[in-house]
Amino acid sequence: MSQFLAPVLTPEDEEVERSLRPRRLDDFVGQERTKEQLAVALDAAKARGEALDHVLLVGPPGLGKTTLAGIVREELGVGLRTVAGPALEKKDIAAILTSLEERDVLFVDEIHRLNRSAEEILYPALEDFRLDIVLGQGPAARTLTLDLPHFTLVGATTRTGLLTTPLRDRFGLTFRLGYYDPGQLGAIVRRSAGILRVEIAADASEEIARRSRGTPRIANRILRRVRDVAEVRHAGVITSAVAEEALELLEVDDEGLERTDRELLHAVVHKFGGGPVGLSTLAVALGEEPDTIEDVYEPYLLQLGFLQRTPRGRVITELGRAHVGAPKGDGSLF
Repeated sequence: MSQFLAPVLTPEDEEVERSLRPRRLDDFVGQERTKEQLAVALDAAKARGEALDHVLLVGPPGLGKTTLAGIVREELGVGLRTVAGPALEKKDIAAILTSLEERDVLFVDEIHRLNRSAEEILYPALEDFRLDIVLGQGPAARTLTLDLPHFTLVGATTRTGLLTTPLRDRFGLTFRLGYYDPGQLGAIVRRSAGILRVEIAADASEEIARRSRGTPRIANRILRRVRDVAEVRHAGVITSAVAEEALELLEVDDEGLERTDRELLHAVVHKFGGGPVGLSTLAVALGEEPDTIEDVYEPYLLQLGFLQRTPRGRVITELGRAHVGAPKGDGSLF
């Protein structure tokens, strides 16, 4: 993404982003079917006084997976422990699980990147709420079994295909989050503007929403940058003209594409003849990690119909060519 909307946040931005997250299910905009199903499961768990079934949240970054984990905790009135899957080691699992209280929520982000040995310890913990610890080695080894409180694991992933079947099967609830429509994003922008105490015109919120790639996190980040422009160059009020000026400064075009998105499309057209081009080759050409291209840039380009994934590699479509001003056959090998 552009430097203005880069995924790396300053501590101040992180604090603002947390303040913009809804804390109750009723305040969460969009994902209506997921909200309805989750509300029923939460009400049932509270009525029985039991821990909620383990929850798997699936979807591209920025659609509300972390927010929903926090909402589950708030709705149940229990504690929340948040950890990143890649950082979890086998020894960490035992310490974390034994520190949980009854019905607490353990949120594991990027759970598809969980260490395999750490994952195997989770199996009995998720199914039987017990922890098996092997003491010693060889013939003298023995297993110590610890009973765990009934807790809820909420796992978030952008790549369900990388989850092992034994782990995936242990989630009682699986929700797939989809992109938001402009109307829903407009409501999110107006709510966030109210929290940030900035005045915004209705048409300005709609323009920000339209260019936010169907993603609430991006809508909120654009809003914060537009607010900066409004405060520095204008009277602090976000009008349609101010929003247009700020979006031009941010290099966010009418379809919500940023500079890197357009560079990706240009690379496929002009460097690789329109494709097919392999992911690793494309990553080297752009100076990006393959995972970043696959998880951050491609989903929205695929949704717009600008790019296709084929068995031989990535191929730009006619819609993609038109967007970057490359006529049919321009740069193509075919």
